[in-house]
Amino acid sequence: MIKKESINLLVLLLLTISSFSQFAFAQNTISTEELIGKGNPKLFGKDYKLREEAYIAFKKMQAAALKSNITIGIASSYRSFAHQKRIWERKFNRNKSKGLSGKENIKKIIEYSTIPGTSRHHWGTDIDIYQTNVKQPNGILQTKNYHENGVFYKLKKWMDANSEQFGFYLVYTNSSNRKGFKYEPWHYTYKPLSLQYLKKYQEINISELLKKDKLTGSSNFSEEFINQYTKENILDINPELL
Repeated sequence: MIKKESINLLVLLLLTISSFSQFAFAQNTISTEELIGKGNPKLFGKDYKLREEAYIAFKKMQAAALKSNITIGIASSYRSFAHQKRIWERKFNRNKSKGLSGKENIKKIIEYSTIPGTSRHHWGTDIDIYQTNVKQPNGILQTKNYHENGVFYKLKKWMDANSEQFGFYLVYTNSSNRKGFKYEPWHYTYKPLSLQYLKKYQEINISELLKKDKLTGSSNFSEEFINQYTKENILDINPELL
């Protein structure tokens, strides 16, 4: 009896140490530069890049899905500030050529894409996934592909049932009460790290950040817009991740 209680106490101690280590890592070793995509984080992966802990968890999840004949591929993972800026400028210039005003342009972009410096993909914890062992559609990251009759429906069902046990949570849910970015059935985050990164990110003066970078269209970044963007696009996410 005493031996059993000792073992249980040891297991509890190890779990506590592990949780504390993750918390300490997240709080103390990620810099502001890394949080906004301008750092030089140590990343793992061949065709995608993730923080080591997220990478290991993803490989375990990938192996588990394979037992159900589902191969999980990553369409996008870590993105630097420069990468996100290229996406932003491409979309801004395309929309501008279609006659959209500055405010309309930005509103259109932030339906799905983040302003550089504010992307969760800067952290090396988030992934956009698809299934590789099925016939690929013309456009991969489309909502219709992940639901009934869609080519990635089996993947989505498997993720709904299993992803959280590996630490991966859907970020932009289809909740009717949620604002900000539209529903993305492909975007998952590794919660044990990103939960703490988001808390640390909230210490940044986002208004100062966005004004300093002088991005294309940033003259439309009023204080009101930045406050709304922070509240709706950065923080109105899956409540499990707050």
